[in-house]
Amino acid sequence: MVRESRLGALARLGLVLGHGHGEPLLARRSRRRLRRPPVARDRLRTAAETHPVKAKRRLAARIDRSPILGKPPRREAATVRHVNRTAAIGSVKQGYTDGTRRLASRYIGRLARTRVSPNALTTGGVLLCTAAAFAIPFEDRNELLFYWLAAGLFIAGSILDILDGALARQSDKATPLGEFLDSLSDRVSEGFVLAAIAFVFARVGDDVSVAICLAAVAGSFLVSYARAKAELIGLKGDVGIGSRAERVIVISSGLILAPLGVPLQWFIYLLAATAWLTVLQRILSVRKQLLRKEAHGFDQR
Repeated sequence: MVRESRLGALARLGLVLGHGHGEPLLARRSRRRLRRPPVARDRLRTAAETHPVKAKRRLAARIDRSPILGKPPRREAATVRHVNRTAAIGSVKQGYTDGTRRLASRYIGRLARTRVSPNALTTGGVLLCTAAAFAIPFEDRNELLFYWLAAGLFIAGSILDILDGALARQSDKATPLGEFLDSLSDRVSEGFVLAAIAFVFARVGDDVSVAICLAAVAGSFLVSYARAKAELIGLKGDVGIGSRAERVIVISSGLILAPLGVPLQWFIYLLAATAWLTVLQRILSVRKQLLRKEAHGFDQR
């Protein structure tokens, strides 16, 4: 009797776990099928051998329509592509940033042994960029000469702007006033050059480019403001593709290539787009950091 009762219990358990052609209920709920019977496997093998292309397409379409096999790989592939693009952009940016720092470090040691102060380099950078801004409107007399002269002066002033902060750290002469002047000089230098370019556009009646140039000025200012505000509340704010170095490269490239037939407007459009995209990136980054800290009991106030 005991043996028969156990067999009856196992039979009832089999009725609960079994459904339709003996497929377990657990397999049905997890949307997994048992291994195909030999007839189905032979049919699939025959189709693959007879019409391999059609069988491959049919199998791929079935996998794409599958709620288990199709959707997760697509999401994962999109995520992988996004991560790869972000990593590629970050590696390129990190590459030329490190290269610039290594190049600057060769001369910082020599400057640190002299009496040159970081504030002197900051002032020199502003003066060179201001001279570049005054050279740009004379492009109507000799476009090649004055555009290239402006590009050279702007690049030289931007290099001095890089060296002043490095010199202050190397010579242990960093001061709050110097940090304030360094940040302010960046905005003044870039604003003067973009204002001169806007004047050139206005002289030829290109109102759209003037508006885009003003948008680029506003975007570049907001990029720096977003970083300063983020760091003020203890967050990281230096993310994005359009930092100071990238803007210098875009403006300088436009001034160099404009006399060779490449429209300067293209570079200003690119500058405005990257500046505002960077503002959006920093807003989203700060929001993400705040939400993460709020989840750990951080008080935003």
